[in-house]
Amino acid sequence: MTQATARQATAGRGRLTPEREAELYEHVIALVREHGYDSLTMDAVAARAHVSKATLYRQWREGKPELVASAMRHTKPLPYEGIDTGSLRGDLFALADAGTDLEDDTVFMSAVMHAVQTNEDLGAALRAMLVEPMRRVLEQVIDRAVERGEVRAGAAAGRFLAHALVGALPARKILDDTFADPEYMKAYVDAVVLPALLNS
Repeated sequence: MTQATARQATAGRGRLTPEREAELYEHVIALVREHGYDSLTMDAVAARAHVSKATLYRQWREGKPELVASAMRHTKPLPYEGIDTGSLRGDLFALADAGTDLEDDTVFMSAVMHAVQTNEDLGAALRAMLVEPMRRVLEQVIDRAVERGEVRAGAAAGRFLAHALVGALPARKILDDTFADPEYMKAYVDAVVLPALLNS
């Protein structure tokens, strides 16, 4: 083995393959569902996923907040890339089809959102990895609608589009004791989101 090969092997040692990383994220999400975010430990993740804690910290140096945010991003990658149906309503419907969580995902998200209220590091990790990319995508949706003449430039409701779409998911469970599905989100878009955008 040459010195260069040895250095490459050392650098890669302990680095999870994409397949193992995907498995790890599944274990992280399962642990959060079972025990909540606050009770999650890196030791528990290491034991469940059969990896060393050193490996976890090598890839997620910020620890648990970064790991959980990474799991969320991997499991629910932004489905919005490339969505451009030619109309605002079509784009929002496509988002509803792509981004609505099933029951298990909603349980996981609820546990994480509860933890965000008291954990600044988790909140920062989620905003960096998930929230800001989502905001940029929604801004693009609004910008295209403005270019098509569907929405007035500077429409006040555009500022609250992310709040409206994300807030509907837990609200459905809290108010109706059921989970938001694509059909519910589309009805919500037609009844609430579009009128707000088109008339502001």
